[in-house]
Amino acid sequence: MKRRCDAPARGTWPVLLLPVQAALMVGLGVLVTGPAAGHWPFAAESRANQDLAERRAAPVTGVSEWLSAMAATETIIGVTLLCIVALLVLPRVAWRTEALFLGASVAAQSAVFVVVTMFVQRPRPAVPRLDGAPPTSSFPSGHVGASVALYGGLAVIALLRMRGPWRYAVSGALLLVPPAVGMSRMYRGMHFPTDVVGGLLNGAATLLVMGFALLYGRESAKSAKSAKSARTAKSAASAGSSESEESPSGGGVATAGSPGPAGSAGSARPGGGAPAGRTVVVVRHSLGCPDEPADRVRAVLTARGYRDQRWIPTSAERPCGALAEEIAASAPALVVVCGGDGTLRACADVVAGTGIPLAVAPCGTGNLLARNLGLPLDPAGALDEALAGESFGIDVGRVEGDGLAPTRFTVMTGAGFDAAMVRDASPWLKSRLGWAAYVLSALRHLGDPGMRLSIRIDGGRRHRRRARMVVIGNVGTLQGGLPLLPGARPDSGRLEVVLFDPRGALGWFTAAGHLAARILRGRAPLRQAASAQAGGRREAGGALEYFSATRVDIRCAVPQPREIDGDVVADGTRLTVAVEPGALRMYLPRAPSAPGGVAGPRAAEGRTGRRPAAPAHQPR
Repeated sequence: MKRRCDAPARGTWPVLLLPVQAALMVGLGVLVTGPAAGHWPFAAESRANQDLAERRAAPVTGVSEWLSAMAATETIIGVTLLCIVALLVLPRVAWRTEALFLGASVAAQSAVFVVVTMFVQRPRPAVPRLDGAPPTSSFPSGHVGASVALYGGLAVIALLRMRGPWRYAVSGALLLVPPAVGMSRMYRGMHFPTDVVGGLLNGAATLLVMGFALLYGRESAKSAKSAKSARTAKSAASAGSSESEESPSGGGVATAGSPGPAGSAGSARPGGGAPAGRTVVVVRHSLGCPDEPADRVRAVLTARGYRDQRWIPTSAERPCGALAEEIAASAPALVVVCGGDGTLRACADVVAGTGIPLAVAPCGTGNLLARNLGLPLDPAGALDEALAGESFGIDVGRVEGDGLAPTRFTVMTGAGFDAAMVRDASPWLKSRLGWAAYVLSALRHLGDPGMRLSIRIDGGRRHRRRARMVVIGNVGTLQGGLPLLPGARPDSGRLEVVLFDPRGALGWFTAAGHLAARILRGRAPLRQAASAQAGGRREAGGALEYFSATRVDIRCAVPQPREIDGDVVADGTRLTVAVEPGALRMYLPRAPSAPGGVAGPRAAEGRTGRRPAAPAHQPR
């Protein structure tokens, strides 16, 4: 069983050290305010505060006010929440563990602080104070402890996640904030020096405990994975040294030479892949997959035994290039897609039903199918992991409507708010922020009116509804790990449907809280997928309504924006969607519904190697 690379590498038992930390802090506070209070250096603390109060000057007072505000309760809470959201939505892969580490550190520090102040009652310095004094003990400094947890936690994340010399500069700047806050609190007459030291110790101990519980061990796992990738690339380079193939960067069709001798690196089949000499067609989106990742994809294919590589480019008019013609001409053993969900959808529309397996090297903005199938978002790494696994059958959806020719999708299709968000996302922002540009686009459409529609499930009676959007999905998790369709499984033989209709500000907050709680709970167990098959169910106070079906018919009162796997199509009033069970074969490191390694409902079929029956809609 493989462990996901973004999961905590160790158990969370070190959290049990927090009560010990609180007890030690209480003991330190009792010592400072009791037996040691009359001895040096503790006896000289009052004089230090008086000296600072006597030397106050307007410029320094202004700076101290600003520093103290950086660690105020409202600031700490607000900045922590903003940072958690940023860690979940801005990276291409949500940094869930880092977000959990930051939030848990701030919360745990605050909890220890509250416990300590219940047992240690220390009055504040007897000098003129520049801030209002909250009704808590002066020991330890809550401002300082909170600033260590927040800004120190961000420094730890910067050291782990940033690359190059800038990470040291950023981390160093963040680590200077807590001592500066401590000086400002003493200057403003709010704390003794030992209070500041106590706050520093409390915050640092919390970071140590939470870091050991949530982050420790992840870097070693990443290093091992990097070493494995380096070995693969090295063997690929040696295998490809005698290869007479046109570079994929040229954008044309490349034909390899004859296979190498038996026992050579090119004819090996390490952990999966194919015997040397079998043809692979690689569909490459030139903008999403530039030369460097394309070269690494080619090296992985060579190392896996695919020496006869035929690279074809995509275009705006032909999002899957000449894939249909190439399949007819060469009958390839494998199709590899180097692109995003749109390119993958176009290729799946051609490949589904043929029995030819497909593998994906994700190079797009969203890469939702790759995310839902548990693949890493590094193109070469995802391809290498997939080819080390087996070929499984996954479902695809078939959608048609007014002004919309029948086509297949692998992720989701829908109408309303989500399609308008995709349509109006700035290409310039997408090129720089990735899928986070969709969040900015969504803000523009929060006030859009809802749509009136009717929905028919599996040929039953029509249900009339009002909704902001309707989404029909083969998989259910969006960017940032948001499980919009928690019951969706790519090999269940069914599609999941959600109608999203929050009413007013309260409805939006209820829906947002409901979906955020799902992120914290993680993926829904398989048995929950069947709960919606009997009919619709409402959640989040009615803001979300779910259905499960093999065929869905949507009719809107007026034309609405529509999208298919992140590609905007013509506005219209109808969407008719049906599932094609197991129509697309994909190489994956594990069964589609079992990221932990336990077979999913169709895994046995997926391992037999049987070709699925071709549906009525043949490749175009």
